[in-house]
Amino acid sequence: MSEVKLEFIGKQVKDMYGTYMGKVIGMVTDIDGSIESVSVDCGYAGLKQLVYEQLLVQGDYVIFIPKWRLDVQKLLRQKNLALQRIKALQEMVTANDLMREDVELVYIKYQKRLQDLEDKGKIVLEQLQERLKQIDTESQNIKSVLFDAKLQYRSNEITEETYQQISLSTNDLIEHINLEKGEINNVISRLNQQTFERIDLNSVPNSSISDQPKSNSNSQSPEGDIPVTGPQAVSAAAADNDYNNDHHKTIHKETDDEAETSWLNEVLQHD
Repeated sequence: MSEVKLEFIGKQVKDMYGTYMGKVIGMVTDIDGSIESVSVDCGYAGLKQLVYEQLLVQGDYVIFIPKWRLDVQKLLRQKNLALQRIKALQEMVTANDLMREDVELVYIKYQKRLQDLEDKGKIVLEQLQERLKQIDTESQNIKSVLFDAKLQYRSNEITEETYQQISLSTNDLIEHINLEKGEINNVISRLNQQTFERIDLNSVPNSSISDQPKSNSNSQSPEGDIPVTGPQAVSAAAADNDYNNDHHKTIHKETDDEAETSWLNEVLQHD
């Protein structure tokens, strides 16, 4: 058995907000030996198959990352890159009016990509709103358990020690779901902030690029990443740094007109 497989077997699984889910008892592999899913014994909830890409081994635990978070992270990065490219095209026309015709073709391409991403964003927003409703229901159920325990304690049906144990457990659960709720609200805000005002390139004036006001690059993070609040913060931050380096190389602005024209031709060829 490979070292990767041994990393999972027997470990406890919890979600990125700290809630325990079960214990890994096995995994399902493809014909080439690659891992498709990990089998988790969730007690009364039965055996669950968790997708391998949503799992992260960290110390003695396996961390489960919800699919909505991975989807949103990818969407935010793709959308932000499209916005950066469209802005770069506008600046190129402003700097060199002779490139207007070539830029127009690429500009339309990225406008369509951005529209597709915005349509995906609407679907994601609906899914997040639905998850918020589920969280509210879970929160009410947990509070009901705590209230009933308090009632039993007041009526001398359970000891104070038992009540304190129930109180501690329920408070932990409420803290976990509040973390997820806060992150979802943050994601919704980020998605709503990523907007683009469609501009006709023919209306973009021709002038020296140095005359244009510089944008505040600190107003938004380069990739539109979601702040990591779960136990996988270190690993996620490292992955984001790798992406950040590649991303800045991708959107680097050429100052030489010939280099810009070559870049445009390359984009058109790959369209």
